[in-house]
Amino acid sequence: MGITDFVSNAARNAWSLFVADGVAEPHRTPSVVVGDGPHRTLRRFGPEDAGDPVLLVTPLAASPTCFDLMPEQSLAAYLVGLGRSVFLIEYGEMTDDDRDLGLEYWIDDVLPEAIHRVAELSGGRKVDIVAWSIAGSLTLLTSAAHPELPVRSITTFGTPIDYEKIPLMVLPRLAGRYLAEPAIDVADHLFGGIPAPVVRIAYRITAIEREVRRPWFVAANIADREKLARMERVDRFQNEIEGYAGRAFRQLAVQVTVGNELTTGRLQLGGRVVELADVDVPVLALGGTDDVLAPIPSVEPVTSVLTGAPRVRCVRVPGTHLGILAGTTAPATSWVELTAFLDNPLGDGPDGAGPVLAAAGESESTASETRAH
Repeated sequence: MGITDFVSNAARNAWSLFVADGVAEPHRTPSVVVGDGPHRTLRRFGPEDAGDPVLLVTPLAASPTCFDLMPEQSLAAYLVGLGRSVFLIEYGEMTDDDRDLGLEYWIDDVLPEAIHRVAELSGGRKVDIVAWSIAGSLTLLTSAAHPELPVRSITTFGTPIDYEKIPLMVLPRLAGRYLAEPAIDVADHLFGGIPAPVVRIAYRITAIEREVRRPWFVAANIADREKLARMERVDRFQNEIEGYAGRAFRQLAVQVTVGNELTTGRLQLGGRVVELADVDVPVLALGGTDDVLAPIPSVEPVTSVLTGAPRVRCVRVPGTHLGILAGTTAPATSWVELTAFLDNPLGDGPDGAGPVLAAAGESESTASETRAH
């Protein structure tokens, strides 16, 4: 690129970024609403009569655009391209009226309804579920609580089980032992939960290095429209993060994060206990090498708590928390692992058994696997 082109591109990008509407055009893979209700909008991507169904499950508070971040990094579009019937569940904004909604609302109501609807729209076929972050925990708990659901397999991206293994959470967990309940009480009284601006700030803090380096990144890439567009789409995703319902956040903070209950293989919900050992479908858990929210040691215990699953495979892939789902390396790493798993969830080879230790790539990714006998 000559100096004239560089200056021209830099000037155009700077105008778009700082004055106009941005460098990245709005992106949404076409979809249609096939189910609706309070906090349970169900969308279908691709043709009506496509192949086996996949349900994409969004984390609480996160924007569903995590699965459709940009044209070349859209897991939804990728799965449509594989011939799958692709569905996505989104929850929308949480308000003061939702303060009493707990995790049970999603585990016993929203997700089971979505799974049944997807199976119905797919000719009664069982559903492969793909979930990111805390949505993986919700999906596993849903499957454990309702083993009758028509679920074929579960794949989780960046879903922690052991919160003691998350260095970023050491101080919050310590403070949470004494301050979580009073702080949540105040937020619940004032807002009915944790408002979106607070959640957005907290998410940005977890990627503080990116935030600090952003001005230098922009300056170094001011003539590179593609890189700036990727940055801007991630910014838009962060700005679309919603708040948490009060009771659900209390359960996540007090029981899951501070109490670290998932490591016991169970979660107390109201008057009952949900046992993760009751998950009876194959599970693939993907952990990112650069994920600070769900580092690999926090993800790996999935192989020890899902004792009732016919196959549990934990795979290490390159990327951050969002990167393993929608980063530039995802199509060649985590998506490849997902595709292979969806093609053969049980990993059955010619001798009827999958590998005990498998490689997920030539150099960076490794996998551990357990089987129930």
